Amino acid sequence: MDFTQIREGVWEHRSDGLNVPVRVYAKEKVFREMEEGVFKQASNVARLPGIEKASLVMPDGHYGYGFPIGGVAAFNLEDGVVSPGGVGYDINCGVRLLSSSLGEADVRPRLKKLVDALFDNIPCGVGRDSTLRLSLGELDDVSLAGARWAVEKGYGLDRDLQHIEEYGSIDGANPANVGKKAKSRGKSQLGTLGSGNHFLEVQRVDKIFDAVAAKKYGIEREGQVTVMVHCGSRGFGHQIADDYIKLMLSASAKYGIRLPDRELACAPLSSKEASDYLSAMYCAVNYAFANRQVITHWIRQTFNDVFRQDVDLSLTYDVCHNIAKYEKHRLSGKKQKLCIHRKGATRAFASGRKEIPEIYREFGQPVIIPGDMGTCSYLLAGTDKAMDETFGSTCHGAGRLMSRRKAIASFRGDKIQKELAKRGVFVKATHPKMLAEEASKAYKDVNEIIDSVELTGISKKIARFTPLGVAKG
Repeated sequence: MDFTQIREGVWEHRSDGLNVPVRVYAKEKVFREMEEGVFKQASNVARLPGIEKASLVMPDGHYGYGFPIGGVAAFNLEDGVVSPGGVGYDINCGVRLLSSSLGEADVRPRLKKLVDALFDNIPCGVGRDSTLRLSLGELDDVSLAGARWAVEKGYGLDRDLQHIEEYGSIDGANPANVGKKAKSRGKSQLGTLGSGNHFLEVQRVDKIFDAVAAKKYGIEREGQVTVMVHCGSRGFGHQIADDYIKLMLSASAKYGIRLPDRELACAPLSSKEASDYLSAMYCAVNYAFANRQVITHWIRQTFNDVFRQDVDLSLTYDVCHNIAKYEKHRLSGKKQKLCIHRKGATRAFASGRKEIPEIYREFGQPVIIPGDMGTCSYLLAGTDKAMDETFGSTCHGAGRLMSRRKAIASFRGDKIQKELAKRGVFVKATHPKMLAEEASKAYKDVNEIIDSVELTGISKKIARFTPLGVAKG
């Protein structure tokens, strides 16, 4: 597929049959290493009705279901569509960052004890159930109230809600549109980490790039200990996605939408099918916010128990990766309401937007980018360039280079664990193969990804973190 470089780090493909161009944000090295399948999937997205401006791919882009992971697309309300493939199976897979009052010197002597306790107190792995048991009525309450439900039940602090995307609860959820199987799966998994690339990581602040913004975000000094949590809506969201992908295949045929790929099954935003999907998907979004909130409460309890004192763990921010929602953006000189799909991409709003907590509004939205357990993670801020070009969106992580199956065949988890231990990183997982599939060499270099979003101006570096201890499913 032929691309033209339209400015440094931005590549564009145009061809007959596309409603909009495909645009990729990546430095040249990252762009050249992308799979051809990513470009094909992005081109298929560019053929969907009602898409605006461009089918966008972030530098961590890799092959996904329907949309590429790292894909962003905006649809107008007149003839646009919503596609579950543009959200993904792990609805509101997201990341939250906690800043602590501890330094590395405080944590090192108790690191193994801390990670062991976190691993024991926060259920990890496929099928692991929570100590919470929700009734169907309580699950509906979680679906409607999100993180607010958790805080009201004692799992967190009121101020936490000010530091979560959508303030921890997106409007428009309707549990009546969630199937019985999804509810059955969701009842026992609230407060669980899951498996795969989901993790709980104790980190240290390795480098601060913007001291003024970092301090506002709670990052005050190098060597400060932070905690990062990466997980989503578990089996609840996965089942909702599965149910509605099947429904959308029928809807696409019903409304005469010619699909370039069946995995892009969709329905007009004006249709009942779209409304039902969005209301069910928002239930999973709120469930994921509540899930990360309950986990945060248990992290705080664990720190207090291990250090035998009240450890201040403040929530910097919590961001979504997999979501479709209505936002206002400027198109052709005027603001328009659009349905923004972010699939493996992060909202990155610039300063001044009312959606950003007032305390951060001067500096832009905090953007949390996890790397992998052997490298580093980043805190970024949203920019005006992102608002102008990517509907206020940026990357969501390092992005895979290698499938999980190939990684398991290529690496040994026990060897990775020993190598990390030699570097002072204590890792605990349910099974060595979980470490193999998440090996650093299975991922792109997160530093190259961050350089790409800085080069193109769609995010700004604030701070970098390196792992001390990791709990994985």
